[in-house]
Amino acid sequence: MTSSDSHSTEPHAEADAVGADAAQTAQEAHHSAGRTILEYLPWIVVPIVVVVLLRMFVFTMYEIPSSSMENTLRIGDRVMVVKPTIAKPGRGDIITFKDPGGWLPLNEKKHSDILIKRLIGMPGDTVECEGGGAPIVVNGEPLDESAYLQEGMAPSEIPFSVTVPEGHVFVLGDNRTNSADSRYHFHDIGTDGTGTVPMENITGVSKLIYWPFSHWSVTR
Repeated sequence: MTSSDSHSTEPHAEADAVGADAAQTAQEAHHSAGRTILEYLPWIVVPIVVVVLLRMFVFTMYEIPSSSMENTLRIGDRVMVVKPTIAKPGRGDIITFKDPGGWLPLNEKKHSDILIKRLIGMPGDTVECEGGGAPIVVNGEPLDESAYLQEGMAPSEIPFSVTVPEGHVFVLGDNRTNSADSRYHFHDIGTDGTGTVPMENITGVSKLIYWPFSHWSVTR
């Protein structure tokens, strides 16, 4: 091999070496990116799985569609509702429940068949009111509803007296003058004239207004 031949091969050898280094660097970068994705994948997947499981078994979300619970809950408020298997519904709780039948107009049922009201009477309770500003009375004890009824609003203008059947609850909206609650369903089939809701229809207990932030509060 002549001297000129030796010199001519040197640039090719250097080019090959540079190309090999570049390929190795690219391969290492690819492997590094792959490792990085795998390292962060659990931090992405695990929270998603946790949220899905919580939504399935612990809580759900509900958007207030009407003014029947004002001023406690306003139209557009979004609340976190804990499932009844976790939070057992009790007297005074705000509950969501499936329409027992005929509570919602057909045009509203297209969007959702869930309602939200305050649980006033448990199974076996006697719930009554003389109307005209008189208090709601449960088992002979007047209810103090000053924490959620609007000032000056009568607990019920409609007089009634019912004993809640087993497996049912009696519900009222906080906006008593604009709430089609148990008082308006005394003649519904299957309620024995009590306008009550089957407990099996209860889908949850409202615990928190989470949106909008300006309304953020625990629901009582």
